[in-house]
Amino acid sequence: MPVSNAVPVASPTSESRTGLLTQFVASNPQYYQNAFAKIGAHTGWVWCFNWVAFLLGPIWYGMRGLWKWGLPFTIMETFAIVQIVRGLWGDLSREAVSRIADIENTLELRQRQLAAAIEKNSDKVEVIKNWIVVLQGEIDKIRQDIIVQQESAIWITLSGVLLLLAIKTAQGAYANRILEQRFSEWLSDRAINAGMTITAVVTSVIFVLFIYSIGILHYGFGGAGIDFNHFPTDSAYRIQAIAWIVLFFDWLTESSSGVFYFISYAIRTCLDYLELLFVQTPWLIVAGFIILLTGLTAGWRGALFAAASLTFMGVFEFWEKAMTTLALLGTAACISISIGIPLGVFCARRERFYNVIRPIMDFMQTMPSFVFMIPVIALFSVGKPAAIVITMIFGGTPVVRLTVLGMRGVPDSIREAAIAYGASKWYLLTKVDLPLAAPSIFAGINQTIMLSLAMVVVASLIGAKGLGEDVLEALQYANVGQGILAGFAILFCAMILNRIIQGERKR
Repeated sequence: MPVSNAVPVASPTSESRTGLLTQFVASNPQYYQNAFAKIGAHTGWVWCFNWVAFLLGPIWYGMRGLWKWGLPFTIMETFAIVQIVRGLWGDLSREAVSRIADIENTLELRQRQLAAAIEKNSDKVEVIKNWIVVLQGEIDKIRQDIIVQQESAIWITLSGVLLLLAIKTAQGAYANRILEQRFSEWLSDRAINAGMTITAVVTSVIFVLFIYSIGILHYGFGGAGIDFNHFPTDSAYRIQAIAWIVLFFDWLTESSSGVFYFISYAIRTCLDYLELLFVQTPWLIVAGFIILLTGLTAGWRGALFAAASLTFMGVFEFWEKAMTTLALLGTAACISISIGIPLGVFCARRERFYNVIRPIMDFMQTMPSFVFMIPVIALFSVGKPAAIVITMIFGGTPVVRLTVLGMRGVPDSIREAAIAYGASKWYLLTKVDLPLAAPSIFAGINQTIMLSLAMVVVASLIGAKGLGEDVLEALQYANVGQGILAGFAILFCAMILNRIIQGERKR
């Protein structure tokens, strides 16, 4: 076989490291080349000081795009500068002088009272004299404190100077090392911001100087006539917004009363069936069903735990309330899951729709549950349907999020293979996507049930019965024993449900 004597063709021209470094740093590349080489030649700490970073401080870090370091340094430098300004020009005794003025006004009032008491030969003369002596002593004490504060100005200034030098030294000492790490990351990922653009420089200068100015004016010169403690607004805005919200809910209640009645009726129907199943069914049947279901999913240990927990509820007379709680929880969880899983499947393949839904779910999870009560009560009145709606709002989002996560985690290669063998969309969903996403979906169901159970106490505030009512009464009357026993009952309900869901998930 003939041997080829052809010379290997050189690879396409690539940028040298020096060229890349020049592109990255944009200024003084020779200095940074030497600094980075010095840092790279040592495995441990090496002294490599950057005087520009020392002088500019957080401005240097900001214009390099290193805001993770620039923001803390901005705060620390601002504090040090404020200390210097307070020591040199600040009115350290402003608050003390204000206190003296208030006390002097009170003292003047007491002196008038003393004169009137002497004139009337009142028996309160000695008492008022004692008050006057105490007030005068307080004024003398504050004046001594003013002298001490004024004498400490030099030490405040000195501490600010030393702190500023220490911060700037740290900025100069770490600057090259931090920038070298960013350069290494930039070499492997050009999407990383290299910094040193006109926008970055202008933004850094304006932001840092703005923070310095506000800090100096507020802490050093008492705001210079500007009140920085209160946002410049008018209470009329808040009053008008409240009026608009009230009008909106009044209109919504009047125009959509039929819709909310239908929703309440549907929730009440589902709740009635579950209460019939859990509350009105003989306890032996319900207990046997729960123990058997726990044993089938979580094993004999889970069944023993379920039996012991149910025994605890029965012995301490929590059985009926626990079953009422499970009925409320079951209604909220069933509706949440029946809506959440299809919604998660739909969102998993439609990114734009999920981008619309995600902020709504963030709002549902972060808004305090007590805030949700106000509009829900306005629309559904007080009672179990309103409690179920609040529970659904608080606990319904995890099943959607984790369903989306599970569906998106299905490997594309498996889906493509199923499609190549002629799988229909329904077959692909039911035989490929859902089985592979099942662990994540079961985790979402578990989280939804746990969060729903955590709402039982809050739901009892608006008319929901169950174990939450016992906890609420214990809080109202400081009944420690009742509260702890009811809390354990809620805990055991949660653990039984968790065993069932986790066991099914593992199985």
